[in-house]
Amino acid sequence: MQPKGTRLEVNLNALEHNYHYLRSKLDHGTKFISVVKANAYGHGIVEVAQKLQDLGTDYFATAYVEEAVELRNNKIVKPILVLHAQQHNLEICIDRCLEPVIYSVEMLDAFTAFAKAKNQQSYPIHIEFNTGLNRIGIDAVDLDKVLDKIKSSPEIKVRGLQSHLAASEDLDEEAFTNKQILLFEKLADRMQDVLGYEILKHESNTSGILNFKSAHFSMVRSGIGLYGFGNDLKFDKHLKPIGTLISNISQIRTIEAGETVSYNRMFVAKDRTTYAVVAIGHGDGINRIYGYGKLKVQVNGHAAPTLGIICMDMLMIDITGIEASVGDEVVIFDPQVHTSRQMAEDAGTISYELLTGIQKRVKRVYLSN
Repeated sequence: MQPKGTRLEVNLNALEHNYHYLRSKLDHGTKFISVVKANAYGHGIVEVAQKLQDLGTDYFATAYVEEAVELRNNKIVKPILVLHAQQHNLEICIDRCLEPVIYSVEMLDAFTAFAKAKNQQSYPIHIEFNTGLNRIGIDAVDLDKVLDKIKSSPEIKVRGLQSHLAASEDLDEEAFTNKQILLFEKLADRMQDVLGYEILKHESNTSGILNFKSAHFSMVRSGIGLYGFGNDLKFDKHLKPIGTLISNISQIRTIEAGETVSYNRMFVAKDRTTYAVVAIGHGDGINRIYGYGKLKVQVNGHAAPTLGIICMDMLMIDITGIEASVGDEVVIFDPQVHTSRQMAEDAGTISYELLTGIQKRVKRVYLSN
């Protein structure tokens, strides 16, 4: 049956293409972490993860424990890295076989205590060091303190060391990125020398995969690349955006010059204007920044700009001169004509924010050959 109504169509074949393209940039044996946090960047965490598991990803990464539990509840058996675990649910990591990222000395102490209480031996953790992003992470000066705690704690074992590149998409910042990579290498060498065993090392995000082969190490993490964007037009042409956001016209109206549309009468018609009401709004993730013509949607092959303020459940578009009927589909973004990246940039934001903001009341429809 042909899907109808407001929906995000997710092309799983495009996801497969992106996965294979990104893996083609890696040496044989380099492991791949598929980042599916924030509902797989808005595309649906369970279905996307199931596809990536079938494709052979080595790891998954979520931001929070709750996301990882949803994966475990839906037959995801691959290792799951929890990037921003919180102390109040560290016990769940052990119960559901999740691998927490330990990003502070306090977090290390807390998780070690949970592991000891659960009678664990060598429970796998990943240690995150701050090498320049200055977000979360342990500072390099605390390395020896961390190593002392790990060596005296048989309950845990370091499976991975990670950091995060701050500007890997910006080649003007290449010197800074290389400085991060060098520091990470020094930390990894020191950790392995002291612990006496090999650990997984991962610092690259999507742009790191594409721009800095020296930062691939033994494992890489990719988020936005899987969903079709490489943070650079030269890479975007090799990737396929996997989402198409569609809604439909619920009413068509005509107003005369001087009349207004939507809240606060911010749009005033200069001439007789025909407009359509579309069944999607900021309650679905199309934020108010897309009003006042900053968004042009597609109606029967024609671009139609927004009028006035975006409402919670609907928006209005100018269809003067466009043949359209109630029920006709309206394409908000798609992989070819008007991508989510273009839509976001038109409003002064980024595709990450747009995609992850698509609310769960928007139906996801999964397509594959």
